[in-house]
Amino acid sequence: MSRIEIVADFYSVPEGVNRVLRIYTPDAYHRTRTRRFPVLYLQDGQNVFAHPQSALAETWAADLAMDRLIAAGKVEPHVIVAVDHRGAQRLADYSPWDEPRAGVHARGARYADFFLNHLMPTAEKFLRILPGPEHTAVMGSSLGGLISLYMGWLHPERIGRVGALSPSVMWSAGELARRWTRRTSTSQRLYLDAGAAERFLAPGMVMDYGKATRDFHRHLVELGYPKRQLHCVLEPGGHHSEVDWRRRLPAALAWLLAS
Repeated sequence: MSRIEIVADFYSVPEGVNRVLRIYTPDAYHRTRTRRFPVLYLQDGQNVFAHPQSALAETWAADLAMDRLIAAGKVEPHVIVAVDHRGAQRLADYSPWDEPRAGVHARGARYADFFLNHLMPTAEKFLRILPGPEHTAVMGSSLGGLISLYMGWLHPERIGRVGALSPSVMWSAGELARRWTRRTSTSQRLYLDAGAAERFLAPGMVMDYGKATRDFHRHLVELGYPKRQLHCVLEPGGHHSEVDWRRRLPAALAWLLAS
């Protein structure tokens, strides 16, 4: 059986805080002592597993989705490392740049430093994870999708697969698109999705996820990303919630993590 273990006090050196990690290991991980596995890193860790010590409301049920995809032979077994957000600090931690309309001062660069230069090397040291961008995926939703895209844009030589569900690419007046001015890799795989008419009322602003995701996808196409690297799903009737991300997650993982 697959397992989930919780590390309650993983210290983030760049941020000077403790973070909570939730680590999923597939059944195959426990049947051998030598095999190494690709890894998927997830944001908003307390919302992603169907687990009694995770969110009490709806979750992505990423562990169940992964178990089923592995059993069906649609993806290779993966280790999943999920990082909890910090409640009221979430908006700042996941913001690469300030968002004055919401009164958010960005701490995303420090979070990315923790993620790329502390979390990932530690996971690779203590878990049986395959090295290299082709074996390394990062995924998140909403602002978690934005920070995942930001890290993938920043370091495509380390992160070869990025999943962004309902990503907040309109944040900071679309700064990510302004900075993403070229095709950064010939192999990096990017998955985007949103509800076709999905909208969310945030402090000081209305966030139109359907339009923003459609526009960001078009921007990447114009930069030369081909279909084998870039996939976008705009779901009729999709909303901004864990229920919707859970529904779309199996197909997202099947495309993003395919060999």
